[in-house]
Amino acid sequence: IDNSATVLHKIAALYKESLMSDISLVVGGTQYPAHRLILCASSEVFQVMLMNPEWSESQESCVVLQETPACAAIFGNFLQYFYTGQIRINHLIVMPVLALADKYNVKDLVKLCIEYMCEHIAHAAVNNQLISWLQYTLTCGHYQAAQVCQNFVKWNLELVAETTDFGNFEPEILVSLLQQNDLVVRNEMVLYNCVVKWLNLQKERLLQDSEDTEAHMEQLVVEVMSHVRFPMMSPRQLAELLLSPLTKKYKEFFVERMAIGMSFHSGQTERVNEVLQTEEGKLLFIPRLYTADTWSTLLSVENFPLLPAYHTRTLVFSSRSSLAEHAGDHACEWVVDVYPKGVWFRKFFLIVWQGTVEVPESVLRTVRLSVMCRDPPAAGHTRVKVGILIRGVQDGVEHIRTVIERNHHFGESDKVLNFDDLLSFDELNNPPGAANGGTSSPYLVGENRDVFKLHIVIAPLSDVCSSTVR
Repeated sequence: IDNSATVLHKIAALYKESLMSDISLVVGGTQYPAHRLILCASSEVFQVMLMNPEWSESQESCVVLQETPACAAIFGNFLQYFYTGQIRINHLIVMPVLALADKYNVKDLVKLCIEYMCEHIAHAAVNNQLISWLQYTLTCGHYQAAQVCQNFVKWNLELVAETTDFGNFEPEILVSLLQQNDLVVRNEMVLYNCVVKWLNLQKERLLQDSEDTEAHMEQLVVEVMSHVRFPMMSPRQLAELLLSPLTKKYKEFFVERMAIGMSFHSGQTERVNEVLQTEEGKLLFIPRLYTADTWSTLLSVENFPLLPAYHTRTLVFSSRSSLAEHAGDHACEWVVDVYPKGVWFRKFFLIVWQGTVEVPESVLRTVRLSVMCRDPPAAGHTRVKVGILIRGVQDGVEHIRTVIERNHHFGESDKVLNFDDLLSFDELNNPPGAANGGTSSPYLVGENRDVFKLHIVIAPLSDVCSSTVR
């Protein structure tokens, strides 16, 4: 016999009807009748506050709690959760609910809030909440949610930079982001413009709040722009920076950064090595995941649900063989094979010195992508960074959902790089409920949710990357 629903209904009635309450909590001028037993059973903080005689609140029948306006506005919902185990959450109130759950150590509610955030990251991004989520979860040690938030920002920076929430980035967290090698942007110039936008938003705030705006702005410019990788811009882009209002205003700083970029492109090894000796300089010569045509190509597999098992899609493209201008514009040609519905190795016969050996057929239930260097160097190797950017949909928002990155040496004896288990085979091909007309795979995009779309990024790693990148 299970009569738990009736018991829960009776407990909920205690709160709803204010029956037999023995304590009142006052928050933001509003009084909430409650029960010590329920409060202490639900929250370790309330248990100490109301049961420990060393706390004055343990002797009081009316306890005043100090909460932020956002938390005070939903405190009634928070308290009701203690009685019902239910609470309605959306992207606007999950933060104050989580803040209260953290403050009063309601672990089960913390877990629910974190799960909600991880499942609605894209929705938060387009509704100007994501940066707040990222910074709160980092500060409070919710590293699972913080990592999911950070990944979305890193891999969809251009989307995030278009939101008003982008200006809420704390400088130190933005700097941490700019230090990442797996940041996805069209090119470094686009990243520079994103940082300029953030700086302009900071200036607007400083003009309202601070008297010493100019000194503070100069400090911010140096702090964040030091992590923009000017050597990854082309000489033409570096020349265009001279026309930027920000460059003109802080000319001395930017000319020095641009000179580092030009030293790299002109092959001034001695100057580049000097820069590499500094802590921040080690990252300046490492390419990010650039989606410009120079380094990347887009592969779309359409009508995905209708494709047969073991279907293969092949794409041939080329990318530049060097980051530096002085090395010329020689291109490497690549052959990409995608096996989104598994890999089938047919039976074949292998001729060896003992005779003929039959190799039986084999099936791999994996999502595989292979990259082949069509013309590797006859001697030595080509060292590159390969990034696979897989698009997906969450809450109706198309975005880069997964990134796989690997550094590899291509040579005559190692022409092919395989990425197995690129995604969960079932999540792409057999998502829960799909057979009954349910939800499509989160990795299928497009108007009809039938397109598997991914970017392949291949960027060369120059010799000066050797000290920081294998």
